[in-house]
Amino acid sequence: MTNPVHHIELWTRDLAAVEGAWHWLLTSLGWERDPVEGWPRGRIWRHADGVYVVLEASAAVVGERHDRMAPGLNHLALRVRDRDALDALRVDAARHGWSELFADQYPHAGGSDHTALYVENAEGFEVEIVAG
Repeated sequence: MTNPVHHIELWTRDLAAVEGAWHWLLTSLGWERDPVEGWPRGRIWRHADGVYVVLEASAAVVGERHDRMAPGLNHLALRVRDRDALDALRVDAARHGWSELFADQYPHAGGSDHTALYVENAEGFEVEIVAG
């Protein structure tokens, strides 16, 4: 077993509203879209190591936004190869549906020895993108 994570499933209220932002982010990080025929309410992106992310508009979703301060998932942390790639994502994030968090502390909002970009989408999902 090379990676202990099998998959991550995220629910959304409005797939059409957030799919583009997730697609841009994940493909920018090297993930590939895996089309699933006959499943209009969901999307999948796969990483070369076998892990995949599911984005699904489930009929069972409650609430309007994800609340990262409530019990449950606070944020998803993903890697990018280096600081240059992180800077490039930072430049493009807003055009693709992501708002930067902790901009005044970039790139060390997580501490002086931690290089990362923190972004949030329209539904309140936070993603931490770590360099290295």
